[in-house]
Amino acid sequence: EKDLTEAESKNITDLGIKGLTVFRERARSYPAGSLAAHVLGFVGEGGAGAPGLSGKYGVEKKFETILAREPEGKLVNFFAELFAGVSGAIKKSEIGDVVLTIEPSVQAELERELVDVSSKWKAKRAAGIIIDPNTGAIRAMGATPSFDPGNYFNTEDVSNFSNPLVESVFEMGSIIKPLTMAAGIDSGAVTATSTYHDYGFVIVNNAKLKNSDGKGNGVVDMQTILAKSLNTGAVFVEQKMGNDTFRKYMLSFGLGEKSGIDLPGDVNGLVKNLSSTRDIEYATASFGQGIALSPIQVVRALSAIANGGVLIRPHVVESIVRSNGEVETTPVENAGRVISEKASKAITEMLTKAVDITLANGKAKLVDYSIAAKTGTAQISNNNGGGYSEDRFLHTFFGYFPATKPQYLIFLLLEEPKGVDYSSETLTAPFSKLVKYLIHYYGMEPDRTETPAQIKP
Repeated sequence: EKDLTEAESKNITDLGIKGLTVFRERARSYPAGSLAAHVLGFVGEGGAGAPGLSGKYGVEKKFETILAREPEGKLVNFFAELFAGVSGAIKKSEIGDVVLTIEPSVQAELERELVDVSSKWKAKRAAGIIIDPNTGAIRAMGATPSFDPGNYFNTEDVSNFSNPLVESVFEMGSIIKPLTMAAGIDSGAVTATSTYHDYGFVIVNNAKLKNSDGKGNGVVDMQTILAKSLNTGAVFVEQKMGNDTFRKYMLSFGLGEKSGIDLPGDVNGLVKNLSSTRDIEYATASFGQGIALSPIQVVRALSAIANGGVLIRPHVVESIVRSNGEVETTPVENAGRVISEKASKAITEMLTKAVDITLANGKAKLVDYSIAAKTGTAQISNNNGGGYSEDRFLHTFFGYFPATKPQYLIFLLLEEPKGVDYSSETLTAPFSKLVKYLIHYYGMEPDRTETPAQIKP
């Protein structure tokens, strides 16, 4: 029997039954339950040849040497202070405490929305990230299905332990189009007012690439490409840049490398198509197909659009407090400028217009706060490697606000929702709820003074 109380163990010992022994067992306690499980991981028994407790997944694994405790240490209240806001009766550790950037209330709100949207659309998985795009500090990161770190041994599917936002890659679809457009504008290949003739399809290497609805729109500008999410428009921008320039920008956004996040399992993106000699590989990559990326890589890249053009390093650790009182604060790090502030501003204005006018027919806009956002819907490749499924989709959505001076960027993912085609139908509502929650929770100041009638197309 496990988890006996002190009284129960004393009663059993007092029985004096020969061969019956009561002993203490070391364990980590998680006062917040399943909150932020994929960030935390858990402490569990080692595998074959590795007896004893050790950190598994998440922060527990990444910071094992700091969070581990010697057997002779105290057994009471044996857990680290992982949330500054959920401390309770926590005692300071002997080696070091890890303090996270995660805000518990925001984390709980994100997780509620993920459970709701996943249940509503009977999805295989839902996941999300809320990040400060200026510093890389992650305020919330979660996925469903999840698990309880304190009762991990009751989890039926061990694949739930892995963090899909860091350890898995997906073909992201149309949320890559803002990166393509940013590269096109920054390189000078196009401007916000450039136009092209959209026939609804384009032929590349004898293959026909179509818009999602297969329809042409005639002569359209760059704003329309993002507002209507035109695949042909993304191809137009890529072709105006040329393959070499397009590759250079996509790699500079960090899409071919690990994100640098302070969690285990950080994977490289699968971007070998950007080294191809075939034009079609670059054309499909321009609208987010044919390259597979981890969500945290994409969040890192999109943060560069939001923050004025700088590639940041995402992180979940705010600081480490050593047992001697020394505090090691995680520095804000960036890998340099990717695009100019001018290009960043141009893309932000385009994405803001898309929200004000197009997203949910303008119903998603807020009068007092500007929001820049983009939806993404991607077909999922068949397991047998033969093209793409006609009825399995990955829905993505990202947005940042206030758009004129972003404080938060939200990324949402929904894998294989049932009975619905487009992410605008599944993820607009949870995104909007999270935006309003963050505005009220942090008491954010409005950045708009226009009335709805003054917000021009």
